[in-house]
Amino acid sequence: MTDAGRTDGEGGGRWVPGKPILWRYRANGSTDFHICRPVTVVQDTADLLAVWMAPGTECVKPVMADGSPVHREPLATRYTRPRALRRGRWAGAGVLKLARPGEPWSVWLFWEPDWSFRNWYVNLEEPRTRWSGGVDSEDHFLDLSVYQDRSWRWHDEDEFAQAQAVGLMSAERAAGVRAAGRRAVAVIEAWGQPFSDGWEHWRPDPAWPVPELPTDWDRTPAHVSS
Repeated sequence: MTDAGRTDGEGGGRWVPGKPILWRYRANGSTDFHICRPVTVVQDTADLLAVWMAPGTECVKPVMADGSPVHREPLATRYTRPRALRRGRWAGAGVLKLARPGEPWSVWLFWEPDWSFRNWYVNLEEPRTRWSGGVDSEDHFLDLSVYQDRSWRWHDEDEFAQAQAVGLMSAERAAGVRAAGRRAVAVIEAWGQPFSDGWEHWRPDPAWPVPELPTDWDRTPAHVSS
């Protein structure tokens, strides 16, 4: 992936709409990346980064060492048994991801294949760092689903507890994640941004190609910024 099509990309520069970048997550308790999703920039301003992950995008995700899906592994050993990385295509409809600088979560929008809106998903995570090729973060296990009637519910509280039990997250950090979740709930209950912004009516530019997964998807950035 080259740097063509970005205004700067580092040090506060902005990516132009249509620019392919990488959205990556480090493995918990590690500096290595275990999730990588090529995405297309929709909007990049001082207040918001919006990106589109198209259906069929080739991504990298963790699996158990025997190749079985992580979510099928019993919770007691889900974070202690060896894992491997696998390339695969994103199944189902695409995902729009919205992230505000410094916020410890991103908001994802999901649709059905016919573009009927399904729900928002608040992914609690480390505030993202920017580099020339994309953004990097670390997942914090705990999440929220938000629905069109403005109701919401917690997700993955069992995984959040297990991550603490096996030492992937300290009690202090877990308290910070839970506090971030409560702040996100306050935004939901006030129906603040981005829920009130009408993104559920957004559609991708049909001319955008599906970004490719580069061979050096896990490269270490030479420079990062928040």
